[in-house]
Amino acid sequence: MKLFALLGDNVKRGQALLTIESPDLIQAESGLIAAAGVLDLTTHTLERAKQLYEVQGIAEKDLQQAASDQQTAEGALKAARDAVAVFGKSELEIDHITKTRTIDPYLVVPSPITGRITARSAAPGDFVQPGSAPAPYAVADISKVWMNASVTESNMPLVRKGQKVHVTVMALPGREFEGEISLVGATVDPQVHRGLVRAELDDPKHELLPGMFASFVIVTGETLRSVAVPVDGVVREGDGSMTVWSTSDGHHYTRRSVKIGLQHAGYDQILDGVRSGERIVTKGAIFLDNLVADRES
Repeated sequence: MKLFALLGDNVKRGQALLTIESPDLIQAESGLIAAAGVLDLTTHTLERAKQLYEVQGIAEKDLQQAASDQQTAEGALKAARDAVAVFGKSELEIDHITKTRTIDPYLVVPSPITGRITARSAAPGDFVQPGSAPAPYAVADISKVWMNASVTESNMPLVRKGQKVHVTVMALPGREFEGEISLVGATVDPQVHRGLVRAELDDPKHELLPGMFASFVIVTGETLRSVAVPVDGVVREGDGSMTVWSTSDGHHYTRRSVKIGLQHAGYDQILDGVRSGERIVTKGAIFLDNLVADRES
């Protein structure tokens, strides 16, 4: 009948989203009104029976029957109140229906959680049923968001549930979001040799949007200080070995075999083959390597 929230609105738990004219609610309220009427009748009948019994106007069995009818009516009224309460009507609203004997056909559907409207498929006049898809509204708690990360196969053994994650997105340069690993995938994609890692990020200001591209750093241990060179300075040879070109004067170059470790922020960690402070060719290292290879051939 009415819609109160738009797509993208932030809503609180219990806030009204829409109203529905429900035949089931009308039937339940009709049963409530009928049960209230029967209780009033049986209560008056019991009072009259008590008065007549005191002057021996009726037999004891008639008084007991009147008391039994009144107790049955009380149970029926309680069941009818519970049937209306299932639709979300409060005790005050149920009392008002019982007292005024008027039916309220409109069911107010509140938001079950605090969050944001992520989908709205309803319109006034639509016919909806329980369990039918799509739901009139979809509400998501966006105080925490998921980041689905693609982690290389070689790094998957280092990732554990509960590890801290630092995330940046292109849309918000200079900002860093904190979170922790909530799920580590049990398989690796055989095509790209990467595994799925999911992290929960804190986003109290609701700045992160679904589909954003993110870069991430998973903290797998203590901070490590090591020799590193830009990735452009490391050349992969045909036999799979890694080499760099070093120079002392900028005119003479020496090829060095190196062993690399971690990669981060455009740098390769050097485990062996280069000492701190040495001059390394970074730009054009691959061309220098190809030039020497051509001469050697």
